[in-house]
Amino acid sequence: MKVICERSALLAAVNNVASVVPTRTPSPALSCLKLVATKTAGVSELQLFGTDAETSLSISITQVDVAQPGVAVVSAEKLRQIVQAVESEQTLTIELADDVCHIRGSAARFRIFAYAADQYPQVPDMAQATSNARSVFTHSAAGMLSLINKTVFATARETSRYAINGVLLKREGKKVEMVATDGRRLALCRSTLKAVDAKDGATASCIIPTKGLNLFTKLAGNPEENVRIAITDNRIFFAFEDVIDEDKKKPSGRPPRAVLTSALVEGTFPPYEDVIPKDNDKKGTIDRDALAAGVREAKILTNEESRGVRMNFSAKNKRLKLTSRAPEMGESEVDVDLSSYEGEDVEISFNPDFIADALKTMEESEVIIELKSTTKPGLIKSGSEFVYVVMPVNLAN
Repeated sequence: MKVICERSALLAAVNNVASVVPTRTPSPALSCLKLVATKTAGVSELQLFGTDAETSLSISITQVDVAQPGVAVVSAEKLRQIVQAVESEQTLTIELADDVCHIRGSAARFRIFAYAADQYPQVPDMAQATSNARSVFTHSAAGMLSLINKTVFATARETSRYAINGVLLKREGKKVEMVATDGRRLALCRSTLKAVDAKDGATASCIIPTKGLNLFTKLAGNPEENVRIAITDNRIFFAFEDVIDEDKKKPSGRPPRAVLTSALVEGTFPPYEDVIPKDNDKKGTIDRDALAAGVREAKILTNEESRGVRMNFSAKNKRLKLTSRAPEMGESEVDVDLSSYEGEDVEISFNPDFIADALKTMEESEVIIELKSTTKPGLIKSGSEFVYVVMPVNLAN
């Protein structure tokens, strides 16, 4: 194998693919990247593969000149360090000779030992998965990013309840929704597909680990890009497809520039519909940025023992008063105007981080807060597609 690569394109691909590779593994080959250089009809392409056996990623770059097609399996960390270090180089030549991979620039030369290609674990194939999938559909990168960003932050971090350590994805026809919860809050976001092919399986659900979703957010650079999604019995595939400039709705016909696949979380997701309050009779509308600033200011005087901010909604003044208190430190009081308020006055306390996390993901300038009582969960809405349920906290007087 011999290929001349544009360094900047190679570095971006190596950084992304290497992020999948485990830092510690009993299998030396699993700590490597697999490089496949091809030249078809005069078009050169270099594919980079990385996997930890649960999550896999492949990225294709065309800013290359393949002099000799072939395959190389080399240390992910050493390849990343080399490509990153030679900042003055515009191009790098990667050549495999026997069991040694030579990496050369104009002034620097490196030799790293390579592994046999047949020692590298098999990476799940997107084309094969599509033919056997329970559901296949296409969504815009922007649409998927919105779904992920508005839910993934609410997943559980502990491992005792494994099924809520990921995000539930449900697809029914043109409707797609994602849901995440950690038992103290729940985030739900909905989206609509532009087109649906009935033969691709219109109904499916699965639980996606957060690692795969966090990788998705790094890969989705172009919001107009199409993402082809395939759900099988135990995996999900995301293929990032380029689009034609003059018509953003049509794929370019080229192979996907990146394919991300993840094993699914086993288990049953909680019946989240039962958690969403239906009878809240107090409703306030408030500027998103003003609320975010108020929560941030009130949070200053909280601590681990009193980690909560009181919210006092006043119908008469159309005012929200945020207060906090930390023993032996002091207390705070912040007033925020309400655009509107319906219902009786109510005081309720929330973890300020939980409120701030949700506000960061919202695009709308105003949010709606619906409440029932001091001890009942609150509901925050943004637009028609995002619903956030948060449990109150008990604070000592």
